[in-house]
Formats: sequence, structure tokens, C-alpha cells
Amino acid sequence: MILINNIRILNPGDKTDRNGDIVISDGKIMQIGDYKNTGEVFETIIDGKGLVAAPGLVDVHVHFRDPGLTYKEDIHTGAAAAAKGGFTTVVCMANTKPPVDNVETLRYVLEEGKKTGIHVLQAAAVTVGLAGKELTDMEALKAHGAAGFTDDGIPIMDEKLLKTAMEEAARLDLPLSFHEEDPAFIVNNGINHGAVSDELGIYGSPALAEDSLVARDCMIALHTGAAVDIQHISSEGAVRMVKLAKELGARVYAEVTPHHFTLTENAVLEHGTLAKMNPPLRTERDRQAIIEGLKNGSIDMIATDHAPHSAEEKAKPLTQAPSGIIGLETALGLAVTNLVRPGHLSLLELMEKMSLNPAKLYHLDSGSVEEGKAADLVLFDPEEEWTVGEFASKSSNSPFTGSRLYGKVKYTICGGKIVYRDGE
Repeated sequence: MILINNIRILNPGDKTDRNGDIVISDGKIMQIGDYKNTGEVFETIIDGKGLVAAPGLVDVHVHFRDPGLTYKEDIHTGAAAAAKGGFTTVVCMANTKPPVDNVETLRYVLEEGKKTGIHVLQAAAVTVGLAGKELTDMEALKAHGAAGFTDDGIPIMDEKLLKTAMEEAARLDLPLSFHEEDPAFIVNNGINHGAVSDELGIYGSPALAEDSLVARDCMIALHTGAAVDIQHISSEGAVRMVKLAKELGARVYAEVTPHHFTLTENAVLEHGTLAKMNPPLRTERDRQAIIEGLKNGSIDMIATDHAPHSAEEKAKPLTQAPSGIIGLETALGLAVTNLVRPGHLSLLELMEKMSLNPAKLYHLDSGSVEEGKAADLVLFDPEEEWTVGEFASKSSNSPFTGSRLYGKVKYTICGGKIVYRDGE
């Protein structure tokens, strides 16, 4: 049993923000309110003064590189990074080696995930081999535990195949997640086509590459009824198209990464390959549009796109290095620092983006703090300032190393067990 005394409790499920005590027993939240001691013996008592208790964070977009690329990350180190960042549930992407386009590989990830202490879910591939030619057996993959479907990292360019995939996903009532960048418009990926790419003599990846596919997929989603997640949205045009699609009645959701609401293309000049990602960091106007999209509900979720790479890979020249950064351990701090403290979102609204809405998309019974529900919680100090570094991830490819952020995770509790404690 765990007793958390005198803590601020954020419950995005019913939009309440109050102080009280939390009693955890047998993996569940047994009581919320003013605890009266009736003789219970607690294994752990946590002084919650100055801390916030919120639903365990849910990340719908991570790469744990397992199987096949475990020199970058594996399921266990990825889960440790997630727990340190306050995440109790993650959804892994399918672009492993081999890809998760078959039941055997899916089963491997799910079985390893059960050993980690957090909830490791897996999205299966939409197409066989991520080749965009033939659909996977989506029904069989769902039957064996696939949480959704994605070819993340590779856009699906066959519109007829894409429409069929949406129809099948709608029938199965599972979400599809799409990487939206048309390669026809890209010369060098990972860097925005704009002032910085011109300065570097690199054409880069224009917003057109993203906007054109977002427009296409929003309309196909509208006509098929599929639940579609527009991944790592980065452009003003894409944000506005998602808003329109929602207004038309499409089941379209959008996720944004902390790096896209924090940084612009200028970060490439300072951080080089550590600021290279797909889609790229764009302009200040795009960044402001993303923040406005978070405020008005156009963007539903904050997801990290946690993408570990080795130091050797990131040391390559800008046009040759792989895209992506790690993000699980910095997500909450970046959000508190760049969204909550400037007044763009309240802490309760932030928890909607980082817990409740992601849980809803994947039909999870989580994302709220309620009696009788599983004790998946993050306890953090929104006022504590800390320095980014000493990652639990196997990789350290982050432009935020050395940054000072507010919002320090103190405990992560999953299924009633403490899976991360600050300072241990």
C-alpha cells in the first residue's frame, strides 16, 4: 500500500484540480480525499507537499528500436526512459528490423514489454515490410494485441491502398498514425526549406511536403470514418487543415512533439544534427501556429517521437546523419517551461494533451485519477528547476542537453508500483 499525503491532484477526466490524499492498494486507487487513519500499514508514505499528482503520461509515438537496432535503444532502456519522464504507457512504432508486420514480431515486443514495469503497446505496420504495396493482415494483428497501425517514417503514397487501410481500420475500430511528408518535394530531409537551409546551401524539406499529404489524408479520413492520427505536426498549414477536417466531422487527431513547439529551424545552426528531424523544425510563425493549435484544440496530443540514435550516427555530416532526437525524459519539462509557465495552457489542460486524449485515441482505461482505477500516476514538482542530462535512454541525441527546465518528475507509479523515484 502507498499513501500520498497532501498533494495537488489534477484529473483531466472530470476537469478537477484539488488538494487531497491518495491511497493506493492492490494496484488501484482506493481512496482520494482526506485520509483518516484506520490502522492500515503502508509500505510507502509520500509527502506530496508542493507536488502535483496527475494521470501517468501516455506517449502515442515512440521508437524503442527493438528488435534489430538495439545498439540505439531496447525495450527495457526505452521503458526506463519513459518511467523517468513520467510516462506509464507508450505506443511503439513498427519500423524495427524486422518490422512489426507479423504476429511473431508483435508478440516478441509485447512479451518483452510486460517485463518493464510500464505498459508497452505496439502499433503494427499498415503495409507488409513498410513497402507501401500490400496491406498486412490487420485483423490478425489486432487479435494478437496490436494497438493500432502505422508505417511511421514512411508515407503511404498509394491512395487506393491507403483508403482500403482506412476502411479496414475503421471496421476494426483501431487508429491509424501517418507520417506526412511527400518525398517528391524533398531534396534533403530533416531541415526545413527556408532561410536556414539557404544559408547552409541545402534545399531541405518544404512545408508543402507535409501540407499536401495532410490535406489528402484528412479528406480520405472524412470519407472513410477512420480514426487518423496526424503525426508530429509541424506546419501552420497542416494545423489549419486538421482544424477544418475536425469541423467537417472527420475523426482526425493531431500530435505535436515538444521540440516542434519549442524550437525553430534556427536550432540547426546551433545544434547541427541534434536539431535534425522529420518533419523538420520550421519557422517561428509555424511554432506560434502550433501553440495556437494546442490552445484551440486543433492539436489533441503531445507525443515525443522518441528517436534514439548513436553518437557515431549523429556525428555524420548534416545531410547524411539520421533524423530524430530522444524525447521521453524532457517532454514534461519542456511542456511546463514553454506552454504552462508562459500561460498558453494550464497544468490541467496539459494533462489532457499528455494523458487523457492519448488514452482516448487508443481506447485505454487511463488518463484520469479516479477511485477504482489503476494506479498509474506521475508525481512532479512544477516549480523545480533542473538541468537536462544523465539520460536513462541508451542514447543521448538531444539538443536540450544542458538546458534548464521547470517541472521535475519525482515519482512514476504504474499499476500501484513505484517504477521511478527521483534521485535513485
